[in-house]
Amino acid sequence: MGFSKIAKSLALLGAASGAAVWAWMPRNAQGRKDAYVSSIPGSFGSGSQYRDDDIIPDIPYAHRGLHDAGSGLTTKYAPTSGAYIALARSMAAKAGFGNESSDFPIAPENSLAAFAAACEAGYGIELDLQLTRDGRVVVVHDANIRRVTGVDAQVADLTYRELCEIPLFPAPAKPGDAKAIPIEDDAGIRDEPTGISHEDFQHVPLFTDVLELVDGRVPLIIEYKMGEAFDEPLMEAGHEILEDYRGPYVIESFHPEAVEWYRNNDPQVCRGQLSSELGRPIKSVVDGKQWLLAKLLLNWKGRPDFIAYDWQGGDSFQLKAAVKLGAIPVSWTIRSEEELEESAPNFDRFIFEAFVPEA
Repeated sequence: MGFSKIAKSLALLGAASGAAVWAWMPRNAQGRKDAYVSSIPGSFGSGSQYRDDDIIPDIPYAHRGLHDAGSGLTTKYAPTSGAYIALARSMAAKAGFGNESSDFPIAPENSLAAFAAACEAGYGIELDLQLTRDGRVVVVHDANIRRVTGVDAQVADLTYRELCEIPLFPAPAKPGDAKAIPIEDDAGIRDEPTGISHEDFQHVPLFTDVLELVDGRVPLIIEYKMGEAFDEPLMEAGHEILEDYRGPYVIESFHPEAVEWYRNNDPQVCRGQLSSELGRPIKSVVDGKQWLLAKLLLNWKGRPDFIAYDWQGGDSFQLKAAVKLGAIPVSWTIRSEEELEESAPNFDRFIFEAFVPEA
C-alpha cells in the first residue's frame, strides 16, 4: 500500500472516529453546570454550590413503584422475591392502602399504592407516562392494559373515567403474579369487579395524583412512553404538569426526539436516553434505527445527561464511550443482589425490583 493510500485510510478512520464521538457526545458536566441543571428545576442559581453528582439523587429507584404484582415477579426470581413482596405489602398497608392479609394484590405495579409503598420504604421511583383518549396523562407502562388488568384494550382508546373502572390485577391470585388473568369477556368487570369493593381496588392513576401523593418525599425517574411515532402532545402535557411540581425528578425516554424535546424546551431539566442492546438481526428501517439507538449513536439529538441502559450491557463499548464523554450511567432493571453486584462497576445509579437491596 502506497503512502497516499495509507494517508487516505488514516484520514477516513479519523473522520469516522470523530463522527462517532460527535454522535455519542452527551451534555457533559460543564454543560450541565452552564444550564443550571438540577433535579429540582429552578433551585440552582449562579450563587449556588454546584455538585454534578447530585442531579440524580443517589438512591435506589423502585421500578414502577414497590409492588406486589407485576413486572419482574416471575418464576426466575421467585426464590428471592418473597421479602420484596412482603415489604411492598407492609409499606402499602402502612400508607393506608389495603390489608396485608388480603388474597388480592394490594400494590400492583404503577399504582398509587405501589408509589406510596416506595415512599414509606424510602426508595426513589421510576414510572411511565402515557395519554388517554381524552388527553389525560396517566401512569402505566404497556400500551395495552391486558397484562395488568386482563382486559384487552389500548390506553389510547380509553378515557380516564373508563380506566378508573378497570382494576389492576383484579383476580384473587397469589400475590406477586407477573400477569393478570386474561378476561375474554369484560362485561361487568368495570361495574362489579368480583371480590373487590369499588373504593378499594387500584386502577391506572393520573400523573397529577401520583405527584400529589409523592409530594417531593422521594426522587422520581419519569419515562415518556411512546412507540415509533413521536408523541408531542404527551410531551407537552407531561411537561405542563411537571412545571408546577417542586419535588426532585429527572426525565427519560427510549425515543431520542423526546429527549431532544427537553433539550429544546426546558434545558434545566436533567434528561436521559434509555437504551439496550438490539439483540436481533437488522431486517428493516425500524431495526436500523433501533441499532443506532442501541449503539447510542443518536445521542446527538438529545445530548442526554444520563444513559439508562439495560444492566447486561454495562460493559458495552458504546456505554463506556458515552460515560467517558460525561454521561451518567443508570442501570435497569436489577432483580437480584447478584445482578446488582455484577453491574455495580459500570453504573452510578440503579433501578430495581423483585428483591430488597441491602442498605
